[in-house]
Amino acid sequence: MRGAAASLALPLLASTTSVRARTASTLDASFGSAVDALAALRTRAVSSHELVAHALARIAKHEPRIHAFVTRLEESAIEQAKAADTARARGRAVGALHGLPVVVKDAFATAGVRTTAGSKTLASFVPTEDAVVVTRLREAGAIILGKTNLPEWSSDWQSYNEVAGQTNNPWDLTRTPGGSTGGGAAALAAGFAFLEVGSDIAGSIRIPAHFCGIYGHKPTFGLVPNRGHVPPAPSGVPLGPLSVAGPMARSADDLLLQLGVLAGPDDEERVAYRWALPKPRRMQLRDYKLGFVLDDRYCPLDAPVRAVLERALDDLRKAGVRLVEGWPKDVDPVASHDTYQFMFGASQNVGVPAERRATLEGWRKAGVTHPWVLGATAQYHEWVERNQARVRHRAAWQRYFREHDAFLMPVDFVAATPHDHAPDPAKRVVATSQGSRSYLDHSKWITFATLSGCPATAAPVGRTRDGLPVGLQIMGPYLEDGTPIDIARKMAHVCGGFVPPPSFPA
Repeated sequence: MRGAAASLALPLLASTTSVRARTASTLDASFGSAVDALAALRTRAVSSHELVAHALARIAKHEPRIHAFVTRLEESAIEQAKAADTARARGRAVGALHGLPVVVKDAFATAGVRTTAGSKTLASFVPTEDAVVVTRLREAGAIILGKTNLPEWSSDWQSYNEVAGQTNNPWDLTRTPGGSTGGGAAALAAGFAFLEVGSDIAGSIRIPAHFCGIYGHKPTFGLVPNRGHVPPAPSGVPLGPLSVAGPMARSADDLLLQLGVLAGPDDEERVAYRWALPKPRRMQLRDYKLGFVLDDRYCPLDAPVRAVLERALDDLRKAGVRLVEGWPKDVDPVASHDTYQFMFGASQNVGVPAERRATLEGWRKAGVTHPWVLGATAQYHEWVERNQARVRHRAAWQRYFREHDAFLMPVDFVAATPHDHAPDPAKRVVATSQGSRSYLDHSKWITFATLSGCPATAAPVGRTRDGLPVGLQIMGPYLEDGTPIDIARKMAHVCGGFVPPPSFPA
């Protein structure tokens, strides 16, 4: 399906002239927000066909340098865009995203479209049913331009595999866009689409958002159904209680828009449950009381990242925000990370082949005591004990959020890192201004929201001297996803928001 871009490129590039002419005062067709694009569609200042054609032209031009996609859907996207325009002309527009071009992480099953999860074992797998999030995007009227790249089984903080190759960061092609939703983050940063739906168990939404200078939201656990995500095996029961699906975009308003489409109980649960997003806790940014830890010996920051985050906090103070430094009572970062690693190891190793299980058991018998290995080989009673620690972790944060509205912290200790495909991630190192660090330290700052199940928004707040984006993580109270997204939205006026990468102009 990649080859279709060449035959479409010339007419699509020609059609984008009218997009620029008719929407120049209201919409940036490359880097504008989904909210603005939908407003232009509703007023018929631009057609869905024009937006899709513009996006496909950008993809044809820039994709060879970025490699954001596993599979592209040019022909079906054009057909759907024309149908969307016809429906609108007849007054039959459906859904909150009617006619909007979007992309989807290739970990979500898509009916009639191959879904690889980055693995050669699924290189030709074509599901017959959509993942829940894909169904909801379709029902809302979104037009899927393609499936975005990821590491095999979504199991790395880079995005490369033997099916589609390596995705590059639009800010620096020698660096990774992050993982595991790296293809989607790169696509949004390069102006290929307006929204992406990703997944996150180890920062897989937040770290790519941080690396690529976009917005990403890890929802409250269970808020967005994860059924249809691969892994687990196609049609398998979702693994928990850590993994979530969630929105990525170029603005906080767009996160809220997409969350409204994706969130809510799964089909069988709708018999009894309804979902309504609680309103943000405060009306104005200066009314928020925010805790923070900017740097900590638990996971020290690279100096360029710390400098950007310090400037962001200074800007918030000048805006009148009440900032309170320090970890919540009863939150021990090291103990929390150990529990997270245990739960993560347990989640990743359900139903693994017998030879894999034997290897893990061999490590434990040999005296390996890393929490991930202990989780991967845990007996049920061990899992229950650690799960109780997870519940206590959430309770500690909820007590904290009785007095504080949200908590600010880094997304990661470094900005986007160079590509490194060394086969054993545990042996990889990350260069920083203070010396080499373990690659596995990428998991540390994302621990707290994942383990507690609380929502967390990654918001761009600046760039390093080398021009690499830096994001700030805003963790909010359980089930109150609107609060961290609202803080991210209001922060954009103080700290700055999304900026297009200079090598990929509109």
